[in-house]
Amino acid sequence: MDAESGAIRVVLVDDQELVRAGFAMVLDAQPDIEVVGEAGDGLRALELLRATRADVVLMDVRMPRMDGIEATRRIVAAGEKPKVVILTTFDLDEYAFAAIKAGAGGFLLKDAGPAHLIEAIKAVHSGDAVVAPSTTRRLLDRFAVHLPDAERAAGGALESLTEREGEVLRLVARGMSNAEIAGRLYVSEATVKTHMGRILTKLGLRDRVQAVVFAYETGLVKSGQNGN
Repeated sequence: MDAESGAIRVVLVDDQELVRAGFAMVLDAQPDIEVVGEAGDGLRALELLRATRADVVLMDVRMPRMDGIEATRRIVAAGEKPKVVILTTFDLDEYAFAAIKAGAGGFLLKDAGPAHLIEAIKAVHSGDAVVAPSTTRRLLDRFAVHLPDAERAAGGALESLTEREGEVLRLVARGMSNAEIAGRLYVSEATVKTHMGRILTKLGLRDRVQAVVFAYETGLVKSGQNGN
């Protein structure tokens, strides 16, 4: 299926050929997803992306020559179109967090089932977070101590938000979904999405995951808080 028919174009980056083959087999079986390239390390991924149009990159973390975090940072810095989904394992949360800080749209466990993998690709392609907000919150709670104190530097940006937008951002950062936020604020999900779009624009953020990181960095939400 080619790009003209609307397929999501995916590039696979992993130093294990069998892993790439497994992902490719699953994804190419989908009528609306097309694997357009593979790379065995971050450096080769950057070369490939300069010659290949892609929508989503599935990026491993630990690879030779250039790791996935540095490759992600360079993709984002170059203003490339593809959204990056970091592939990680339970014992590599530190790398996943660093990748999100580098600009990745989210992260996914390597042992995720086919349905979860497909859902994640479609979610990040549509602009949503790949991981559940509650998972992001737990990750941030664990590593909040490593976040820089950007409260003063970002104070002006926070002041650009309306009271309602600030409230929505706090609830997003505390792990609530759009539906849960809508129920809490007695508004529609469409209204929540509108607020979220304005928040991202005003703060210059790429996606919901970065919005959560921003909320923690600026002290809008403290580690250990939840949506209750």
